[in-house]
Amino acid sequence: MNETPSEPGGSTGGGTPPERGAPVGRRVILGMLGLGVAGVAAGPYLQRAADTVLAKVSDKDPTGITGLFPGGGFRYYSVVGSVPERSPEEYTLTVDGLVDRPGTHRFADLQAMPQTRIVHDVQCVTGWRVPSTPFEGVRLSHLLDAAGVRPGATAVRFTCFDGSYTESLTLDQARRDDVLVALRMEDGPVTHAHGGPVRLYAAPMYFYKSAKWLSGITLTPTVQPGYWEHYGYDVDAWVGKSNRRDDAPTG
Repeated sequence: MNETPSEPGGSTGGGTPPERGAPVGRRVILGMLGLGVAGVAAGPYLQRAADTVLAKVSDKDPTGITGLFPGGGFRYYSVVGSVPERSPEEYTLTVDGLVDRPGTHRFADLQAMPQTRIVHDVQCVTGWRVPSTPFEGVRLSHLLDAAGVRPGATAVRFTCFDGSYTESLTLDQARRDDVLVALRMEDGPVTHAHGGPVRLYAAPMYFYKSAKWLSGITLTPTVQPGYWEHYGYDVDAWVGKSNRRDDAPTG
């Protein structure tokens, strides 16, 4: 799942899970549990530090038990064993496919574009929810307009620099005001554990649609099902209206 996508918004699940490294020892597990509780008790700044440590440990934990710890409400997933980090200075985002002006944007280019802030609940299809989570970034519609969408395009495909995760939206979904190419999350930079430095955020949909480690946006003639849709998740992933779930809409 990806979540964080890979909430299933990119993560292990369905099919054969990838190799994840050596198991986490009992002392480490107990220490991480204490760290998670301490973060909750000490407030948001220490909690963010606890989240970061838990995310690094969970990347080496094949048991999945670290996902049970308090972590700001988020759970950490990835569909690959590890994901290389990219700094904002190294980061690039490609927009191509059925567009008039294909191009590549650096992180600084995205920062210079108009920024939109959205505060919504985050809902994972596995059941957990994080209320009132702020995301900030460039509306996906802005990037599509800048590229010049050709008449034959009806959908958008997203690729990620983990090398495996993909997602898609219809063109109408992608043009919604609450779909962002996010540079900030929880009033700070999007961390590597949460899919940074840049991730997709589709506010009204289950979190697996919000692809982490975003690297490519491709306009396509038809919807191409994403990673988790090949394992049975709905292509249209409206919270409370899909995946046989009745969660309250995010808002």
